[in-house]
Amino acid sequence: MHWLKSVPENPWKTKSSRIAYGNAWIRVREDEVIRPDGGAGLYGVVEIRPSVGIVAINERDEIVLAGQWRYALGRYSWEIPRGGSNPGETDTRKVAERELAEEVGLKAAEWRLLGPVDVCNGVTDDVQTLFWASKLTRVTRVPDPEEEIAVAWKPFQEAVAMAMDGRITEVCSVAAILRVAWLRQHGCDGMVETA
Repeated sequence: MHWLKSVPENPWKTKSSRIAYGNAWIRVREDEVIRPDGGAGLYGVVEIRPSVGIVAINERDEIVLAGQWRYALGRYSWEIPRGGSNPGETDTRKVAERELAEEVGLKAAEWRLLGPVDVCNGVTDDVQTLFWASKLTRVTRVPDPEEEIAVAWKPFQEAVAMAMDGRITEVCSVAAILRVAWLRQHGCDGMVETA
């Protein structure tokens, strides 16, 4: 039985909406709203196309991590391979396959859906679908020209420690790594799909 017996009605009322800014990756929408307290207000929403994250583990129980400078934070970040969909892409598994090849030069023969996570859901509509990929083979890596990504392999248990001690801070990476750790601890492999 679901822990939340009834879902409350949306207490927010949208009076109008406009796009305040947009580029190739995001749009910023500004909504004129009536807040739950009845007062008038503005709500800014960052709209992002659906994205994916992949926990890719090889036969030696090592996870591949992608390292890159994150401009918005002004620091380097180690993460699972992640990326956004292109306009018109709706199959998140295909997006995950493309991102795994682009970012770290890998193809997976087995895929498990770990499910979606909401990313910073107070200000963005970004939903990232997480996958667990295995039976990996190398393919030609063709990274996006605006990305400079380093690739590193770590024992999976070290990645769990990195997610817990703050060496990995990107929220989708932390969530995906911990989901896989929980599934493995409880003897669950998830739904296996072959490529």
